[in-house]
Amino acid sequence: MSRSLALFGIGLVFGGGIGFLVAAGNGITLDGHDHSDPQAHGGSTHGDAHGAMNMTGAHASHDAIISLSDAVDAPSLDVAIAPDPVSGWNLHLLVQNFRFVPEHASSPHIPGEGHAHVYVNGTKIARLYGPWLHIADLPVGDNEVTVTLTANDHSQLAVGDKPLRQTMTVSVAP
Repeated sequence: MSRSLALFGIGLVFGGGIGFLVAAGNGITLDGHDHSDPQAHGGSTHGDAHGAMNMTGAHASHDAIISLSDAVDAPSLDVAIAPDPVSGWNLHLLVQNFRFVPEHASSPHIPGEGHAHVYVNGTKIARLYGPWLHIADLPVGDNEVTVTLTANDHSQLAVGDKPLRQTMTVSVAP
């Protein structure tokens, strides 16, 4: 009996390891999709086109847009980026009528809360759960930095027909 349990345990370990290797080799992550490269899924610089299953079983689409009312309490986004005194760059998001709520990421949309997505030259580099991000390095030349405010389910937020997105160009000297 103990030999059977040992063989069963060995089978589980090797089977699980092979499963993870196959998944990783095909670009599958534990959350079910890859947030790092929107272009790999036919997306644009503000998200990808795949419908990923979130923790609640609902499908979130990074290309989906949730259009909010243009009321006085509508969220707003301003972005500033400045060189860090030591190295890299400091990105600062100035939001109004919006709360960063990391514990609700990948859950259904709740008005007034969510997170931000940060892209450099069209590649997603971060999901942001607060107003500050340090970008350690940018390539030499002109770099396009884009920030989008998103709902918990990763849908991009818009006020009326204007997406809550800011893009700026950062020039890095050689």
